[in-house]
Amino acid sequence: MTAKSEDVWQEASEQLISARDVIRFGATQMAQSDIYFGHGTDNAWDEAIFLLLEVLQLPWSLLDSIIDARLTQSERDQVLNLYLRRIHERKPAPYLVGRAWFAELPFLVNEHVLVPRSPFAELIEKQFSPWLTKNPERILDLCTGSGCIGIATALAFPESTVDLSDISAHAVDTAWQNIDYHQVDDRVRAVESDLFSALDDQRYDLIITNPPYVDKEDLDSMPKEYHHEPEIALASGEDGLDFTRRLLTEAKKHLTEDGLLFCEVGNSWWALDEAFPDLNLTWIEFENGGHGVFVIDAKTLAQHF
Repeated sequence: MTAKSEDVWQEASEQLISARDVIRFGATQMAQSDIYFGHGTDNAWDEAIFLLLEVLQLPWSLLDSIIDARLTQSERDQVLNLYLRRIHERKPAPYLVGRAWFAELPFLVNEHVLVPRSPFAELIEKQFSPWLTKNPERILDLCTGSGCIGIATALAFPESTVDLSDISAHAVDTAWQNIDYHQVDDRVRAVESDLFSALDDQRYDLIITNPPYVDKEDLDSMPKEYHHEPEIALASGEDGLDFTRRLLTEAKKHLTEDGLLFCEVGNSWWALDEAFPDLNLTWIEFENGGHGVFVIDAKTLAQHF
């Protein structure tokens, strides 16, 4: 940092007063930088708000009420330090504060798990309608990471039991932290497993997964922010389908007769359609943005694999 830029940040620490002042300054500084937005927000203004509210430990719903409130010197310095780190470290904002939001719920995160950002949130809000027509007794969230998708689904179906699984022991530890955080340990558990290997002969009414699906070309071209995330949770071979091929082959053994599999493959959707042109996948259209999520039923899987 140059002496001139140090002066700018020192001046901000001394002269900014309200939450609005600090947000405006942070948004300007981030907008003038080369950082990439895509881990919970898509613009500098919302990123600045997110970091400020995390320091103040307040929800987004109170933003209008506190926007003109005075900040203490300590609060200003904490927020400004996060803005500065966000710009210079190029680390996703949720990693800086150890928390992210998914499906309007808070989750503990770290660099052993992806930052939650899946369109599965919309499916959970709608209880997987219209495809799911009855409450599932048993649910599996494969490649769970922080556990956000599985735990949010458990809260949407309070009578269901849910298994969260991941190949990463660190991710499983994080998932357990979130199970405790949301107090659902009476019906949700986390298991270290490579795909279905540690799940024995369990069968599920609903399997949901946001697995690694990034192809080599996309991985190599990703902004720096994504390289703070665990590569094992992103990369899946040359075409992004290494994991999904295994999943489709093995899933039928772990679904009930009327079970459903929902899987996110992001930008690799076209490669999947090309690889399995005769497979009857239903691609889901989202109202709130997102793409590359399909649903398939157990009977169709059994016929094809």
